[in-house]
Amino acid sequence: MKAITLTLFLLFSIGGFSQAKIEWLSWNEAVKLHKENPKKIFIDVYTDWCGWCKKMDASTFVDPAVANAMNEFFYAVKLDAEMKDSIQFNNHLFINPNPETKRSVHTLARSLLDNQMSYPSFVLLDENFNRQYIIKGYQKVPSMLGTLLFFGSNQYTKYGQYLMYEQQKQQQAASSQQPTTGVAK
Repeated sequence: MKAITLTLFLLFSIGGFSQAKIEWLSWNEAVKLHKENPKKIFIDVYTDWCGWCKKMDASTFVDPAVANAMNEFFYAVKLDAEMKDSIQFNNHLFINPNPETKRSVHTLARSLLDNQMSYPSFVLLDENFNRQYIIKGYQKVPSMLGTLLFFGSNQYTKYGQYLMYEQQKQQQAASSQQPTTGVAK
C-alpha cells in the first residue's frame, strides 16, 4: 500500500512539476502587476532572428525548476530589442528610432543593456526597478537556476556583506603588519 501511495505521489508530483511554465509578460503588464504587488523583474532581451534566444526558449526556459524559480521570485518579461511599439515608463518615452529599418534597436533595450547589445541578454531588476545584474549569452539550466535563486532569494545581499567583511579583515591584517616608525631610546 505504501508503495502504491508513493508511486501515485511521485506521478502526480512529477506530472504537476513538468507542467510548470514561465508566465511571460510584456513590459507594461509587469509594470502594472508590480504596482499591485512589488516583485523583482527578469527581462529576456531577445530578437526574432537570434538562434541562441530560440534555444533558450526551447531548453532552459522550459525546465520545470527554472520555471518555478522564475515564477516565484520574478515577473518575467520578454522584450523584443527591435520592437516597434513605444513604451512610456518613469516619465520617459522609449522608442525604436527607426522602426521600419531592419535591426533597429529599441531605446529601452539599449538603456537596460548600457548600449552593449548582445542576444540573448537577461536583465534582473530589483523591486525598485534598479538594475541588479546583466547576463549575456546562452545559459544552461544550472547556471540560470543558480542566478535566479541567488538574486531571487536575496542571497546576493548576504554575499555583498560577506565581501565587505572579508575586505575589512584584510585591511586590518595589513595595517597590523606594517612596521611602526619611531626612534628607539
